[in-house]
Amino acid sequence: MQSAARASAAPRPPVETVRPADNIPLGIALMIGATVLLTLSNAFSKHLVAHYPVGEVMFLRSFIAFGLVCAFLLPAAGLGVFRTQRPGAHVARGLSQAISQTLTVLALGLMPLAGVTAIGFSAPLFAAVVAILWHKEASDPVRWGVLVVGFLGVLVVTNPGADSLQVGALFALGNAVMYGTVTVAVRGMAKTEKASTLLIWQMAVMAAAHTLLLVFGFRWPSGTDAVLFGLLGASNVGAQYLWTRALAAAPATAVSPFYYLMLVWGMGLGYLAFGEVPNLHLVVGGVIVVVAGGLLLWHETWMRGTSTRATSPPRRAAGPQRLSRPAAVRLDRPEALRLSRDCPA
Repeated sequence: MQSAARASAAPRPPVETVRPADNIPLGIALMIGATVLLTLSNAFSKHLVAHYPVGEVMFLRSFIAFGLVCAFLLPAAGLGVFRTQRPGAHVARGLSQAISQTLTVLALGLMPLAGVTAIGFSAPLFAAVVAILWHKEASDPVRWGVLVVGFLGVLVVTNPGADSLQVGALFALGNAVMYGTVTVAVRGMAKTEKASTLLIWQMAVMAAAHTLLLVFGFRWPSGTDAVLFGLLGASNVGAQYLWTRALAAAPATAVSPFYYLMLVWGMGLGYLAFGEVPNLHLVVGGVIVVVAGGLLLWHETWMRGTSTRATSPPRRAAGPQRLSRPAAVRLDRPEALRLSRDCPA
């Protein structure tokens, strides 16, 4: 009884140490919001690059985004948000993102909005190929089959026989290859770096890199276009923020499939803002790429779950466990253990 009383009086762990459960509905809502802002950012870029030099569009987009990030992060975190043990990796990540986004804007100036979005969905496919060839990750026939189907979908979207899409498709494919390659190269950074550090380093490096593009020309924007440039930078930062919050609120397997809603928003906004009517190649190829990406996500998740179950120790059967009898116990003196003789041995 005394031991039971001492056990009941033992201090309990504080409530805040318990990890809260994933909020999947919130994560899905945040991911959908991120896709809307990403589509708006692409639409603003498509409109502005038709009237201003691409270097100016990229510089103002990155510079405004960097200013907004600093305004939100520096008052609370100070310059310590830049503290990192991997500055080289941050610079490489930022430069690759600068190149990737520049290729995207170039493609938007030559292709329909939904077409650029659909080709961009092939980035996870390129990331999987790089992971197999570079990191020597294990593969299987299912994974290779999904990759082949996905790349066939990209070919359908690009429609190599159409002269009006060839150059833009090359820029869009370059963006997908660059983004997928960098995703694999720096995939471990999120394990050692804070999200705020990743964000501010990325925006700083991109702003510095895109400053070099001003040599290709600069023209002062009109009042209306200045507002659009501001909305471009704000939508870019907002999309990054919502994306990060979505992955923090719920597992990636729950929220990542909703990323493909960008194709729907791209088709709708492309039609309303630019009069772009989706053709059969875009619709069929886009569906193939989306299905392939979804199958790849499901397959990778299932394989990781199988590997985890195989390496984890077996669980013991539920229910009370019969304890082994200590060798030093004197059963002829049960009073020493505060037991009655009616207790089963």
